[in-house]
Amino acid sequence: MFEEIRKLIERYDTIILHRHLKPDGDALGSQIGLKHLILDNYPGKQVYMVGDEAGRYAFMADCAMDTVTDAQYAGALAILLDTSAPHLVSDTRYTLAETTARIDHHLFLGKMCDVEVIDSSFESCCGLIAAFAQESGYTLSPLAARSLFTGMVTDSGRFRYDAVSARTFQLAGYLMQQPIDTNALYGSLYAMDYEQARQRAHYMLKMQLTPHRVGYIYTARDELQEQDPAAISRGMVNVMADIAGVHIWVNFTESDAGVLCELRSDKFNINPVAVAFGGGGHQKASGATVADRETAMRMLDALDKLAAEDQA
Repeated sequence: MFEEIRKLIERYDTIILHRHLKPDGDALGSQIGLKHLILDNYPGKQVYMVGDEAGRYAFMADCAMDTVTDAQYAGALAILLDTSAPHLVSDTRYTLAETTARIDHHLFLGKMCDVEVIDSSFESCCGLIAAFAQESGYTLSPLAARSLFTGMVTDSGRFRYDAVSARTFQLAGYLMQQPIDTNALYGSLYAMDYEQARQRAHYMLKMQLTPHRVGYIYTARDELQEQDPAAISRGMVNVMADIAGVHIWVNFTESDAGVLCELRSDKFNINPVAVAFGGGGHQKASGATVADRETAMRMLDALDKLAAEDQA
């Protein structure tokens, strides 16, 4: 499955790694992990990472992005990671590269690169790259392993989501042959201080239900004060998870770019709703950005109708 990607990496001396906007642990983990796999196994190559800042994942080692000029793309290979659509790419200059490649685990929405490895049966892009490393017999450094493991943990919901399989645990075991301090990792990912606990409680109390029990939170721009809309959008959506009888939940957060929408489900394929509103993702975890509250409420109505089908 990875033969063409491996040949491209062997061929090019300059490789530039891209991923999606507002990175999560999987986007950054795949970027950092692949960077160090290449450097560890092909000494002398120049490998760069580009994109917006790491945000709440700034605890990850070597997460700082590089400054890359347009001229450096000439004669280079650009690899796009963990991204399903062009408008979701952080730094669209990957199109300037001589050759482009993509490794992704999202549902396929259309070809974006010259060479593509897309497999939505994987729980994470990091899982795909771990499989690539294992299949290729690559040397795996602790930093590469820790980065890839972080992405597997975050995109699998701590190994709880449907995409988790025996393969997921086999690959996690392969990564954990390197020293990974899971206590430190989980502390960085999930530990919260008192103010964060209060914040989660605040958003939990904002939750409302549609007639067919779709849980939702809507936060207007002026309610956010100094809080980062992207962090609230993704960070607070799962305060609604694990509530009996609620199988779809969505967090709406106003931002300068529009209303950020994070859609989740433990039962339904909500991806078509996200796609219909210009977004994408997975069957049970998707996102979109819409123009205004009115459009967000139309999305909520579509989700309510989806939930109603199960109650008919």
